[in-house]
Amino acid sequence: MNSAPGQDSSPVIRAVERLLPPHYARQEQIIGALRDMWATRHFNIERLEELHRSVRVEGRFLALPIEKYPSLVTFQQRNDAWIQVALELGEQVVRKALDRTGLTPRDVDHIFFVTVTGIATPSIDARLMNRLGMRPDMKRTPIFGLGCVAGAAGTARASDYLRAWKGQTALLLAVELCSLTLQREDLSIPNIIASGLFGDGAACVVLQGSERSGAAAGPRIVATRSVLYPDTERIMGWDVVDSGFKVVLSAKVPQLVREFIRRDVDGFLAEHGLAREDVKHWVAHTGGPKVLQAFEEALELAPDMLAHSWASLREVGNLSSASVLFVLGDMLESGRAQPGDWGVLMAMGPGFCAELVLLRW
Repeated sequence: MNSAPGQDSSPVIRAVERLLPPHYARQEQIIGALRDMWATRHFNIERLEELHRSVRVEGRFLALPIEKYPSLVTFQQRNDAWIQVALELGEQVVRKALDRTGLTPRDVDHIFFVTVTGIATPSIDARLMNRLGMRPDMKRTPIFGLGCVAGAAGTARASDYLRAWKGQTALLLAVELCSLTLQREDLSIPNIIASGLFGDGAACVVLQGSERSGAAAGPRIVATRSVLYPDTERIMGWDVVDSGFKVVLSAKVPQLVREFIRRDVDGFLAEHGLAREDVKHWVAHTGGPKVLQAFEEALELAPDMLAHSWASLREVGNLSSASVLFVLGDMLESGRAQPGDWGVLMAMGPGFCAELVLLRW
């Protein structure tokens, strides 16, 4: 596994593009809007502000102007808005990603679409085919329910496909509009934290099999690993209620990271003759301050090793499945990676589970 990256048959990541909605709100604006909404419910407003500031998010981009949200009363209204905005962001970010690689929509052989913040049948990927002018024989794999882990899992599943179809091109599209899932009647601590942590955004990854990519620049996906932790279904996810998606978010998430991630990462690396010291680039999902701190402590990472994750959390919040792809895109654009460098992309999410992706430049 220590051969030069150009000599193996691993799929390559050609490009990662990110897109944020045009509507931005500072955290103080969002706190003010929620304060007005929940003040009449005899909620402890000081507690709201304390929880929002603890997540270290300075502001977020929203699917709609902040003043539009009070008019979205029903699940159908919020989901209709989700479909409309998801299509707009999805089309734009796919075009940007393909333009970066010099490809066209008709060059795409398979699209993987991940989300956890809305539902549509036909799925968003199907609705994008006509808008983008894609080939009618293009394969589609829409994936719902993986949540925060889906950016890493989608990358892994796309690479699995390209190991078999080495001459093909695949897209991973992640669209998350977390602001449209807010439950205004839910005054639980998990919902309050979610209202301060999660933002909206879309990301698209262009991947190619080894016979299609040739000597194209970009990290190669050397290996992947999926891990499910038994009897942890209530750690993270949704309860689907009459008003939509009610968040399930346990305070035990950082504890699970500390308990398992070192074992899983070390075992994964050891299978490829590597140790943590060989990894120069860590791409971690922005699960929140306590989760990033748990990653740092469990993996014994220097403070600057997750700098891109911390910056993304601060600037745009947790974008669920799109977050780890935003961090990957930021890292690639930094130009820090050199030929021969190893990297690990990692995320955790509902299941409770982890996905690990081994990269080499």
